[in-house]
Amino acid sequence: MDVYLLPAVVGGGLGDIEEVLAAGRHLARAGFPSILYRERDRPLPSSVEGPWEWPRGMTRRTSLRPRAGAAITIAPSWGVSAGPSRPIRFGRGGPWEVEAQAIESAYGADRTVHVSLEEFARTLPSRAETRERLREGGVPSRAIAPRLRAAEAAHEVDAFRAAFRQFRGFDRPNVLHLFATFRANRAFHREFPEAVQTGPLGSGHPLPASAPHARTREWVWYASPSSAERLAPDVIRGLGKVHPPIHLFVRSPRPWPSIAGRPGIEVVSAPIVPARWRERFRHAELRIVTGSRTLLEAMEVGGPFLYFNGMLGQGARRRPHRPEKIRAWLDLARRAGVSRALQRDLADFARGRRVESVVVRAARREDGWARFPTLAPSGFPPERADAGRVLVAVARELAKPGARASDIVARWRHSNP
Repeated sequence: MDVYLLPAVVGGGLGDIEEVLAAGRHLARAGFPSILYRERDRPLPSSVEGPWEWPRGMTRRTSLRPRAGAAITIAPSWGVSAGPSRPIRFGRGGPWEVEAQAIESAYGADRTVHVSLEEFARTLPSRAETRERLREGGVPSRAIAPRLRAAEAAHEVDAFRAAFRQFRGFDRPNVLHLFATFRANRAFHREFPEAVQTGPLGSGHPLPASAPHARTREWVWYASPSSAERLAPDVIRGLGKVHPPIHLFVRSPRPWPSIAGRPGIEVVSAPIVPARWRERFRHAELRIVTGSRTLLEAMEVGGPFLYFNGMLGQGARRRPHRPEKIRAWLDLARRAGVSRALQRDLADFARGRRVESVVVRAARREDGWARFPTLAPSGFPPERADAGRVLVAVARELAKPGARASDIVARWRHSNP
């Protein structure tokens, strides 16, 4: 059974690429090394060259040479990154269209499973998705309800539902759509039964036997959102009230001129060797994370973290960008009885509120910060609680003689809770 990685940026962040590589690591550890196949004279999609920590044993190819009778492809949002072109509006194929079609042609449609890694914790039914679209677009809270009713009357919710199904490729019987999250959403399943909800996809790196002790007082901040720099003055002021002092290491895709030269602050905007970053991340006293990959990696490592995924607007119209990941974590925390003070600190920091105060409380380990919780996904049977385990199970099923991709995908779709 051959594994093909099709990494690409879909949502704007590099986490889409890292997620595909994480899937490759899980499969490699189970004995399924991966292939990065790109047709000759076709450059790789943006940012794929890295530097990245590729799965062990991965090979690069510019032509297809099947080694087995079946294949799995791993892509972020397959319908967007690898789906075929269609003669409809917005019907252009994804950056891996050519390779995905070549793989399916070489192995056969019913001996090829296309795994689609969908956005983490984004399992909203169409009506809730429309509400979130209005909030994200800047509609004031008091105006959302009437705007939502108007959207329903104008069939916008129906249009979203139809477009989501079409552009995700739910009609393809050999595409396995994995929607990783912390807790399954039954309403989302009722609306989109083709979506297979699972627990999170881990990094695929060997996990430490125990949470590492910080070597020095250092916080690391994966500051991907451009608005993260707006929080920096409050973070720095908070750290300035703590003794002994804490060094802040910021990894950002862009320079931060506003804090250049500040003592105790280090901003790195150049690429970092992945293994060195992972080591620094692991031994930090606290991690400020964003998106889904660094959030999940912080949970893997254990210990305290703060979350900020960016904010839009100014003043009273300021609002968090894509907050569903931290909302999902806070839902777990609430159900687990985690300190309300800790929940409030994390929620406010994610909104860009009380930043200085939260930093001080976290650094001093006040209230719930002294006992930061270790949380696990809720409501999944064991075979679905870990997306990496799901990938390995699918690979082993497909590797069996006579296995049919459509049957495998159908079984997983029907196994939804």
